[in-house]
Order: sequence, then structure tokens, then C-alpha cells
Amino acid sequence: MKTRKLTIESRTEQLIAVREFVSAAARDFGFADEEISKIALAVDEACTNIIKHGYQYDSSKTITITIKPDKEAFEVLIKDTGARFNPEELQTPDMKEYLAQYKKGGLGVYLMKTLMDKVEYHIHPGEMNEVRLIKYLR
Repeated sequence: MKTRKLTIESRTEQLIAVREFVSAAARDFGFADEEISKIALAVDEACTNIIKHGYQYDSSKTITITIKPDKEAFEVLIKDTGARFNPEELQTPDMKEYLAQYKKGGLGVYLMKTLMDKVEYHIHPGEMNEVRLIKYLR
């Protein structure tokens, strides 16, 4: 399977295209439906965070999603030029407390880490931000 790339405008309406793009690639790679759904949701969450927080809904900006498969790893690179984000500053949510308070939102990074095998953030100051999501084919 070859590397695939999709560039979208920073708009929530574009998330459908992202999910379809990622799902098709994950299916071609050999994942079962449940794993495909997990990967698509993780990528959706990453892009949603960029649109909302990194770009503050500025639709003139773009997000690039690159899928780089190798023998066993399905790697998704998501690049943007939005506000920098430090995942180290984020605390793991207490789900019991979260649910008891009927909170909404704020679980994107937690979900990504739960759904994928590896989540990495690379910040290149003045250039771009990169989120790397990896799922292994078992």
C-alpha cells in the first residue's frame, strides 16, 4: 500500500471526508471494522482539536493528513500551522468525576491515546505542529 495524502480546509464539515479517507485506507491495510472505526475516530478527534483550538475555527487554514503504512504499522501524520499545543500540560481525566458532572468535550487526547497504539506530538516552532497516530495490525 502506498502513502496517501489529503489536505482539507479547517472546517468541521470536512471531517466526513477525513473519516472516509482514513477508513478506506485502514480497510485496504487489512483492519477489521471495529479497528477501522477506532482509527477514524482518533483522527477525527485530532482534526477537531486543530480546527477548534489550533485554528480557532479559521477556515482559511489547512490540515494535511498523510497515511504512511509499512508492514505492520498504520501511521497517520496530521500537520497544521495552528497554535502550539503541549500535551504534557494535559491531565488524564477522572472518568467517574467527568461523567458525574455531565461534562462535554475535553476528551479528544484521552480518546486518541485509548484508541491508538501510539500517539506522539512533534512541535516545529514557527513551522508546523504534527500529531503522529500509530495502530499496529495484529
